Amino acid sequence: MPKPSMSSSRLHSIDALRGLVILLMLLDHVRETFYLHQQVADPMDVSSTDPALFFSRTLAHLCAPMFILLTGLSAFLYGEKQMSRAATSAFLFKRGLFLLVLEFTLVNFAWTFQFPPAVIYLQVIWAIGLSMLALALLLWLPRAWLAGLGLLLVAGHNLLDGLHVDPQSALHIPWAVLHERGWIQLGDSVRLRTSYPLLPWIGVIALGYALGPWFRGTCTPQQRSRYLRVAGCAALVLFVVLRLLNGYGEKPWAVEATGMQTLMSLFNLTKYPPSLLFLASTLGLGLLLLAAFERRNDGRMVGTLAVFGSAPMFFYLLHLYVLKLLYIAALAIWGSNQGHYFGFAAVHWIWLMTLALALLLFAPTRWFARLKARRRDMRWLKYL
Repeated sequence: MPKPSMSSSRLHSIDALRGLVILLMLLDHVRETFYLHQQVADPMDVSSTDPALFFSRTLAHLCAPMFILLTGLSAFLYGEKQMSRAATSAFLFKRGLFLLVLEFTLVNFAWTFQFPPAVIYLQVIWAIGLSMLALALLLWLPRAWLAGLGLLLVAGHNLLDGLHVDPQSALHIPWAVLHERGWIQLGDSVRLRTSYPLLPWIGVIALGYALGPWFRGTCTPQQRSRYLRVAGCAALVLFVVLRLLNGYGEKPWAVEATGMQTLMSLFNLTKYPPSLLFLASTLGLGLLLLAAFERRNDGRMVGTLAVFGSAPMFFYLLHLYVLKLLYIAALAIWGSNQGHYFGFAAVHWIWLMTLALALLLFAPTRWFARLKARRRDMRWLKYL
């Protein structure tokens, strides 16, 4: 990767962070494909989960918060180039609808290979798409109001945890979409699984948009890094204080039979929907990583990560289909070796396969990123 110019260095660091979380996502999806015989709950059972599996899964917790935070930040930067909130709002609305269509079609088919589908999983692309639709409306608010709303949704949604809606109620569907992970029955043959309840994710994308002025040209790299470090440290301090108090924002941790299990209990956080402590820890770490990439945006590692982060939707679709085809081929060649599944016998094979796939998919991802940068006339490419 060539050394980025001053005008591109901010986007370079954003792409690098996005590229890092893409590789962590790849690790998690290799696990979901070739380690199905060792399912993990949410939060995980520390008494029965292997520590290597636990921390592999925990690393992937960084993915969804960073994808959605950076979506909000990128929306602000898009608006800066367009110099129009109306254009930004229209783009977010169209892009959000496009992502919803992808979730129901290409993405869901990549997970199930069923047509017509019996189950449609509404996952991270669904959450990003709906969050974009919400931001298309919310970006008209003053920045302070938008940031305040984002903080309120992130910090306050756990107050709603005790509210449950009967599946027979007319409010069941909107509540399942907004806050309570559950099933939505469509007729007799299709069910929807709301894996990513929306309320906290709207808060995250709003916070990402509110960070935007830190990335204007009027803000020096030193100021931007300082702001990012302060915000990241504040989020992590909030996590530590609330976690030690063992009260609001997450299920309590406990002293377990071993020191390792106690450590796992401390970091055993709820993702569906993401608890306050889940978001405080992941957003805090993500902001510190972004500050680090800001300081080292001309390094080889940052440049390599930025390749993956410059074509995220292309990589997302590509890796899902590659994984599914590899699993079908392995099952056909070797048969099921872990109950009803073909799977790896140990966690280290997940890491090795992730490394191999990252090397394999680097070249096509770089090709598409260059195509997208070169062919500005092909407007549909920006949706990928």
